[in-house]
Amino acid sequence: MSMMRLLGRKRVADSASPETIVLEGSRGRSGGSHGRVVMAMGVVFAIYAAIGVRLVHLGMEEEPGVNLPSNQASASRPDLVDRNGEVLATDIKTASLFAEPRRIVDVDEAIEKLLTVLPDLDYEQAYRRLDSDAGFVWLKRQLSPRQQADILALGIPGLGFRTEKRRFYPGGPTASHILGLVNVDNKGIAGMEKYVDEQGLADLQALGLAARDTLEPVQLSIDLRVQYLLREELVSAVDRYKAVAAGGVVLNARTGEVVAMASVPDFDPNNPHNALDKDRLNRMSAGVFEMGSTFKVFTTAMALDSGLVSINDSFDATRPLRFGRFTINDFHGKRRVLSVPEVFIYSSNIGTAKMADVVGIEGHREFLKRIGLLDKMDTELPEVARPTEPAEWKKLNSVTISYGHGMATTPLQTAVAGAAMINGGKLIPPTFLKRSEEEAMAVATQVISERTSQQMRYLFRLNAEKGSGRRADVEGYYVGGKTGTAEKVVNGRYSNNVRFNAFIAGFPINDPDYLVLVIIDEPKPEREGLSATAGLNSAPMVHNIIRRAAPLLGVKPDFGHEAEALLVSTQ
Repeated sequence: MSMMRLLGRKRVADSASPETIVLEGSRGRSGGSHGRVVMAMGVVFAIYAAIGVRLVHLGMEEEPGVNLPSNQASASRPDLVDRNGEVLATDIKTASLFAEPRRIVDVDEAIEKLLTVLPDLDYEQAYRRLDSDAGFVWLKRQLSPRQQADILALGIPGLGFRTEKRRFYPGGPTASHILGLVNVDNKGIAGMEKYVDEQGLADLQALGLAARDTLEPVQLSIDLRVQYLLREELVSAVDRYKAVAAGGVVLNARTGEVVAMASVPDFDPNNPHNALDKDRLNRMSAGVFEMGSTFKVFTTAMALDSGLVSINDSFDATRPLRFGRFTINDFHGKRRVLSVPEVFIYSSNIGTAKMADVVGIEGHREFLKRIGLLDKMDTELPEVARPTEPAEWKKLNSVTISYGHGMATTPLQTAVAGAAMINGGKLIPPTFLKRSEEEAMAVATQVISERTSQQMRYLFRLNAEKGSGRRADVEGYYVGGKTGTAEKVVNGRYSNNVRFNAFIAGFPINDPDYLVLVIIDEPKPEREGLSATAGLNSAPMVHNIIRRAAPLLGVKPDFGHEAEALLVSTQ
C-alpha cells in the first residue's frame, strides 16, 4: 500500500513537473517584456512632455522687438499755402516697405519676386540687407498704393509696411525753387521748406509736438496763378529763343512781397531726381550775373540824386572813351551830345560812364551799397548768393560797372533795388511771406528822394515809348522799363554773340504797384535776320507777363489816361 501510494505520487509528480516548469518559464519572460514596454512608454512620454513644455515656453516667450523708426507724428509738417489760401505743399500718407531679415526664408527668391513690382530695386544692396541678422531694414520708402497691393499679393514672409508722411506738391514744378524740398524723413532741406524747419519746426518734431492738428498753415506771399503764368512764359521763351535758361520775378513794389518767381530749367519736387543738376540752379536768387544795361537805372538815379547832375543836363557821346587798351563805345551810337533822357533811352555807355564819373568812385560804390547791391540779400529763402565786386575800385571799374559790367549780383537783388528807384525811393527787403504795407514801411529805408524816384518813373515810361522797351508796353497798363544786354565772358573775353539779357519794368509806372524783371541766358535770334538783344526777347517776355498777370492782380486798365511820359515836376 505504501509502495503504491509512493508510486502514485511519483507519477503525479512526474506528470505535473513538466507543466509546472513551462508555466514558471512563461511568467519570467512576460515580466521582462512588460518592463521594457513601460520603459519605452516612459521615454516617449518624456519626449512629448519636453516638446510640450517647449511649445508652451515658446508660446509664452515674447518675440524680439522690431526696431521701427520713432513715432510718425514727429514728421508732420504744416501746409504751405499761397496768398489766397491755395495749397502749395501738404502731407499725405504713404506706405514704406521694410523687412525682418531673420524671418526671410529664401533671400534670392524674395528679391526676385520684389523685382517684378520694384524693377529699380538695387539687387546687391537688397541682398546685403536681407542676408543679415538685423531685426529691421528698410527696403523701399514711399510706395504707391498700387505697389503696396502688388507686394502684398506676392505673399513673401518677413516683409511689412509702415505708414509714413510724404510731402506732396500739387503744382509739381510750378514753384519748385521757392518751395524747395524735403528729404525721405520729411525734413526740409531747401527753399521755404528748410526755412520753416529753421523757425522751430525741427525742435517741435524732436519733442514729438508737431502733430498735424497743431500746425497752422504757413502763408506765402506768392500768387499761384501768377506763378503759373510766369513759369509758363519762361518755358515758352527758352523754346522760342533756343536759350540756355530763363528766369523772372514779379515783385510788389509797395510791400516787397515776391508775388511770383521762377527759374527754368527747374525740377519737380514730387520726384526731385535732377534737383541738384547744375542747370537746375535757382538763377534768380542763387546765381550772380553781370546785369548789363539794367544797371544804367542805378547809375542814372545815383547821378540825379547826388544833385551833381540834372535831368536837363547833356553829355557828349560823340567819341568812344579810352582807358589804356580798353575802349568804351555805344552799341548803336548817335555820335552826338545826348541829354540825360537820351542817354537812358538810347542806352549810351559813353553817357552813362560820364555820369558815373561826375559822382566819383567812392560815391558810386557808396550808392550801390546803399541800395543793397553789394551785400548778400536778407530774405527767408536760404538759397541766396553773395554779389561780387572788384577787390579795389579804380576808375575803369567804376566806368564799366556804370553800365553793368565788372560786378555781378542776383537778379532778385536787382529787382529789389529797381523797385526802390520807382516806388518813391524806399528800399524794402524782399519777403516770401505775406506782408502788409504797414509792415513793409516799418522795415523800409529811404535810399533816394521822392523827386529822384519821380524822375526815374518818367525815364522808364519814356523808354517804353521811344526807346528799347517799346515791345514791353501793354495798352492800358502804362508800362515803363529798361533793357539790359550783357555780353558774356567766354574763354576769358567778352563775346559779341553770347549774351545774358534782362528787362526791368514797373506798372502802372505813374504810381507803380508791381515790378517785373526777367532774364534770358544765351538767347538766339528768333528768326534769321534779327539780332538777339534784350529789346527783341526779354521785352516781349515782360509784355506777355504783364498782359496776363495784371488782371489777376487787380490792376485795372486805364485806356483814358494820358499815355505819354510826363515829368510833373523837376523842382
